[in-house]
Parts: sequence; C-alpha cells; structure tokens
Amino acid sequence: MPVIARAEGEPISSRRNPLIKRIRSLQSKAGRESEQCVLLEVTHQVQELLAQGEAWTDPLSVLVTPLWLQRHRDLLAQLPGPVQVQLMTPEALGAALTTVHPDGVACLWPLKSLPAAGPHPNFVLALDRLQDPGNVGTLLRTALAADVEQVWMGAGADPLGSKVVRSAAGALLSMPYQRFGPTDAQGVEQLATALKDARTRGLQVVATLVPDAAAGLPVQPYWQLDWCRPTVLVLGNEGAGLHPQLLGCCSHGVTLPHGRKVESLNVAAAAVPLLLERRRATMTAPMQQSG
Repeated sequence: MPVIARAEGEPISSRRNPLIKRIRSLQSKAGRESEQCVLLEVTHQVQELLAQGEAWTDPLSVLVTPLWLQRHRDLLAQLPGPVQVQLMTPEALGAALTTVHPDGVACLWPLKSLPAAGPHPNFVLALDRLQDPGNVGTLLRTALAADVEQVWMGAGADPLGSKVVRSAAGALLSMPYQRFGPTDAQGVEQLATALKDARTRGLQVVATLVPDAAAGLPVQPYWQLDWCRPTVLVLGNEGAGLHPQLLGCCSHGVTLPHGRKVESLNVAAAAVPLLLERRRATMTAPMQQSG
C-alpha cells in the first residue's frame, strides 16, 4: 500500500482523504488481502518491530502525527529497514484507526512478512472456534512466551482483526499460525484432519477438559502429563467447550483442578499454567537426567 506524501509538508487533515478509507479497509479480511498488509497500531507495535531485529527491503509505511514524530524520531531511525513516513493530524489518524485512544502512530505491515507455518511442528496450540478477539490475542502472546511452534485455529475470531492484533501485543510478528475455515463447520473438519495427522506423526493430542468430564479417553491433572513428548494442546470454545469431533481426535485429556465456587476458567487464563508447564518440564528434564 503506497504512501505518497512525505514527512515534510502539511499533514493530512481531511477525514475524506482516500488514504483514510484505505486504512479503514484493513479492518476486513477482504481489505487486507486487497492491500496485502495488516495494520499495526500504537507505539508498542513499532517497538515490537524493532525487537524483531530482522531487516526488510521494501519501505515500511508509517503513519504519524507531528507530535509523535517529534518525540520518537530516534525509534524510527533504529528500525532495521527503510521507512516511509506520512504525517497526519491526530483527528485524521484517529478517523483511520480502530483504537479508542490512538497514541499517534500506525504501521502498514506487509502480509508476506508475517511468519509462515512450517511442516511438522512438535509443540502446537490448537484453538476450537474461539470467538473472543481478546482471548485469541492473549493466547497468541502466551503461546509465544511458552515456546509454542505453531497455533492452529478452527475458525473463530480473525487473527488479523484489529482487536486480536492489539491483544496479541506484537506476538503475530513472531508466532506462525494456521486458520482453518472460514465457517465453524469447515474449521472443525479441517482442524480435525490436522489433529489426526499429528497423531499419525507420533504427537500426543491433548484435550483440555473441565474436572470430572466424561471424555472416553485417559484424563489426568495437567501436571501428571508427560509434557516432554511432542504435543498438541487443544482448547475448546468459550461457551460450548471442545467439539465432539475434535475430542475424538485426542489421545489424552488434562484438567486444571480449581475451586468449586466457579464452574470453569476463562480459556486464556487456563492456558497459562498448561503451556508454561510444558516449558518447565522440558527445561528441567535435562537436569533430572544428568542428576
């Protein structure tokens, strides 16, 4: 998506400027595919680009207010690739973005620069029709912190939607994912195929279940599972839980025991101890073997 105007000169001020319409189009999948980029909003996302440390060759389009540029010119200078700056008034930039309180900057990141999902991962987080963008974004960031190699999504929230991107706080720049679908039925069917393929490759496919669930497969507290094995951890839909077709693809089940005063935990909260238990187990296994 080209940005023609340069940093010098008058900022774009009209809300009717064609650039604003093009930026707003990135809220939809069709718009992102047409423009071949995703919108990264707020300063933290720019800092995440710097943290990646990977250089790019095509100019990165950055939309800024004059005040933001005055305060963060050094940040742009540190980015590992060419930058093309477009000045905009706060009102014009606010009209283009979805953030309630934009802080003066947004980037147009090429879709081709997002990490690609490679073959044969050994640690996967699979999400069954998760609808809440905040949950999906938080899970992507948690997966990155837990050294997950890929995230598989059976339909659900659009991973490149603005709310997911903001909640992920930069994780999409590093975390490979596959989204199956687009409908729930297609998402479940295609995710089931991926889970079956994973089991054929020797991975344990682990369903996350509520305590006392009648699952028809071995179920145990999560800390008793052998997390050192290649694993796919499967999390169910916020309201309906794990689809029966996907449950049928699983080889193991784990529970996260908790107090009876609540029926279940938020899916993003439940994922934290599960995913980090895998990291703990793989980190301590070599020390146990040497001892």
